[in-house]
Parts: sequence; C-alpha cells; structure tokens
Amino acid sequence: MTRLRLYLDLIRWNRPAGWLLLLWPTLSALWLAAGGFPGWHLLVVFALGTVLMRSAGCCINDVADRDFDRHVRRTAQRPVTSGKLSVREALAVGALLALLAFGLVLSTNTLTIAMSFAALAVAVAYPFAKRVVSMPQAVLGVAFSFGIPMAFAAVRGAVPGLAWVLLIANMAWVLAYDTEYAMVDREDDLRIGIQTSAITLGRWDVAAVMGFYALYLGLWTWAVWQLVPPGTWLWPIAAASGVAAAQALWHYRLIRGREREGCFRAFRLNHWIGCALFAGLALAALLR
Repeated sequence: MTRLRLYLDLIRWNRPAGWLLLLWPTLSALWLAAGGFPGWHLLVVFALGTVLMRSAGCCINDVADRDFDRHVRRTAQRPVTSGKLSVREALAVGALLALLAFGLVLSTNTLTIAMSFAALAVAVAYPFAKRVVSMPQAVLGVAFSFGIPMAFAAVRGAVPGLAWVLLIANMAWVLAYDTEYAMVDREDDLRIGIQTSAITLGRWDVAAVMGFYALYLGLWTWAVWQLVPPGTWLWPIAAASGVAAAQALWHYRLIRGREREGCFRAFRLNHWIGCALFAGLALAALLR
C-alpha cells in the first residue's frame, strides 16, 4: 500500500487539475468534429487516454527535473526527487501508462495512430525544453493541445485548418495558466537557473497572462462558430465564452499581486474555464 501511494503521488492522482486542463479542450474538439456526441468508443478512448498520458508525462517530468526539484519548496518531496522511488521505477510506470494509452489509440484510425507518435515526442521533449528555451510553456502548449487535431483525425479521418486554429488558441491558454504556475516558483527558478515564461516576461508577466487569455477566448470562440453545424444556436457558446472571460478577469485579481498563494490558486482553478467552454458547446449541440 505504501508503494501504491507513492505511485499515485508520482502521477498526481490527488491533483486532477492537470488532466482536466487536457480533457476539456479535447472533449470540445470531439464534439466539434462529430457535430455533437462522438459516441462512447471515442469518448472513452480520449478521456481515458488523456488521463493516462498526463500521468505518464508526470513520470517523465519528475525524472528529468529531479535535480532541480530538490531546490524548489513546492516539489522537493516528490517521490523521485526525495529518493522514495527510483528513476527506473518511475520510468517503468511512465512507459506502462504510455503503452496503455497507445493501446487505446490502436482502436482508432491510421492518421490518429500516426499523430500519436508526434504527440508523444513533444510530451517527452517538454521537460528538457526549460534548459534551452526561454519560454518552455510554449512547448507545453503544443503537448497539451495535440489532443485537438487527434480528435478531428479520429472522427473525420482528416484534420481541417480550423482544428489547427483551435490548437493555436489552446496554446495561448496554456501559456496563460502555466505562466501563473511559473510565477509561483519564480524565486526558486531564478536561483537554480531554470528558464520560464514568468522569468522571461519579467514585470510584464501579469499583462501577458491577460493577453494570452484574450487571445485564447477570442480565437477559440471565432473558430468554434465556424465549425458548428448550420442551424446551431450560438447563444450557449456566447454565454460560455462570457463565463470564461469573467473567470479570466477574476484570475487577474488573484495574480496581480504576484503572491504565491494567489498565483497557484489561479492555476488550479483554470480548468473551470475549459469546462465552461465545453459546457456551452455541448449544450448548443444538444439544443440543435
């Protein structure tokens, strides 16, 4: 049971915000691609696959960052960093989870399977990006948005141009919430020499976060309106965008003082923005 608890801690089982941030845009893409409910098969494949791949990503990230994490207050007690789990164990758990996710992808089509390799490559590259990229959150944005074109590929067998617009919009959202996350660890990251968007943006961090939110909500809403089938009521989508925008403005109040608690709370609650947008889309499809 002690080992099991360590494995659950390794994959952040008690912190579901991470996989929810992945889940909502992926579900939205499924609904858009299918023009409504995509069917139980694809829903299970993408929902379960999202949880599995996010968990596998945590294993890779903890192994890659173990020498950095011991110098950061928030991460010093992670299982690999603290030595409670070995590097080999963590990699074995990550590999098993990734294989289970790939098994789910094998039940889809050729294009989706091919895209899963690109998604895996980006997920593996992200933990090392902070060593060479001034804003590694952009790499995370690609990793956390790749479920969108994969969803279109699984439903339609092709990825339209607007799906890539959704990916770019979602990347802006990732930049917003992961910059909030980076603001929590700014002092520790400066001391150990890690590059993050919060450090690169400097005193413009709060303004940039709000700009990322604006780009995300504007571009996402526009693309969704182009993708919904004719005859769809747009008011649920517009209302959902308004709710999401109100949440983003509330996050400004949480982060404007750059205090750790406020920034971390804003990050943890970000998944409700994605939830609101998906709810509006699902309601519009239901009413059509």
